[in-house]
Amino acid sequence: MAWLRLLTIIVISCLSKVHPQLQSGLDLGSLTRELLHSAKEPAFFDWLKRVRRRIHEYPELAFQEHETGRLIMSELESLGIAYSWPVAKTGIVASVGSGVEPWFGLRADMDALPIQELVEWEHKSKKQGKMHACGHDAHVTMLLGAANLLERKRDELKGTVKLVFQPGEESYAGAYHVIKEGAVDNVHAIFGLHVTPELPTGTVSSRPGPMLAGSAGFQVIIQGKAGHAAQPHTTRDPVLAASLAILALQHLVSRETDPLEPRVVSIGFVQAGQAANVIPETVSFGGTFRSMSNEGLSYLQQRIKKVIETQAMVHRCTATIDFFEETMRSYPATVNDESMYEHAKKVGEYVVGKSNVLMMPMSMGAEDFSFYSNKMAAAFFMIGTRNETRKPNYGLHSPYLIIDEDVLPIGAAFHAAVAISYLDNHGR
Repeated sequence: MAWLRLLTIIVISCLSKVHPQLQSGLDLGSLTRELLHSAKEPAFFDWLKRVRRRIHEYPELAFQEHETGRLIMSELESLGIAYSWPVAKTGIVASVGSGVEPWFGLRADMDALPIQELVEWEHKSKKQGKMHACGHDAHVTMLLGAANLLERKRDELKGTVKLVFQPGEESYAGAYHVIKEGAVDNVHAIFGLHVTPELPTGTVSSRPGPMLAGSAGFQVIIQGKAGHAAQPHTTRDPVLAASLAILALQHLVSRETDPLEPRVVSIGFVQAGQAANVIPETVSFGGTFRSMSNEGLSYLQQRIKKVIETQAMVHRCTATIDFFEETMRSYPATVNDESMYEHAKKVGEYVVGKSNVLMMPMSMGAEDFSFYSNKMAAAFFMIGTRNETRKPNYGLHSPYLIIDEDVLPIGAAFHAAVAISYLDNHGR
């Protein structure tokens, strides 16, 4: 019967590779039930809501998250969790666990948007012209909730969880600066959540591989020679040059890109003169370009520069193009590692139920979580916040955005369960 024992060993070994849970011995069902139960306890849930509402009332823009940072550090200190500050100017990176490898990352962004909140409620933004219209207040709260849950299991963690409270996601590439400072150098893999009012509370969505586009911006100044509209031959018309350059840019997608590869170039503004009978000296315009691959983004940047400069030259003008490479760094594409995606997906099926883990279509929107996904194994998931009893439901970056706070314990438990099970599968 030696052959039967050998066959049994081989089968168990193969199953363990397919289902790390069998290898680790972790009961993921029990773990997620315990975490969700703890996060939904009235005292815990009330604490989550208080934290989220405090952050919501005092929104801060990119790299100005001073009050938000102080609140985070205060909560971490009350939990007995060590942290490093400042990271990337206003960020915080905390650690829970054994202090040894493997190290697993959980990330939440902290910054708000320059939007005036128009939702009338008790905890409306108290800062004129600033609002958490992208749900980062919920992100921070869910990660603090996960910190609380993880601290309760500190002695059971088979490694270390790094909690990354990141500044400057909105256009300022805060993730890039966190990485540049070495704050996540030893992190093997990372997980992030982003709220979405497009999905009902109690659902999550993502996809393996490319998920969100890489994105970059540009601004152009076309320099010509001004003159009267009655004598165009004495001018060098920058309006004509700019108009034809903008039209030519659209051909970069329609005639230079594989139709099966998503790319887009969009012009968002054009500014010229003020008088109808005067040809201005300069025209400025700008926009964004996006691709689901980093190679595609690089190609578009090179061709945008060439097309604009050539069109300007044809019309006897000159062009200056600024890609904001120093001030507003371009975002690479967000690409989910397939193994990490499968891991988080499996956890999500236990947290919210298999039917509530959805396949997300690719989106040309961008997120600076992409910098982490370009450095390490990463998985980024969307988590629903739509409450069907509230009509209408507004999208992200809307002054009318409402977040269903029932998402907070779900997100906290999801974060914690992904981290604990990852360490259990990869720890020694």
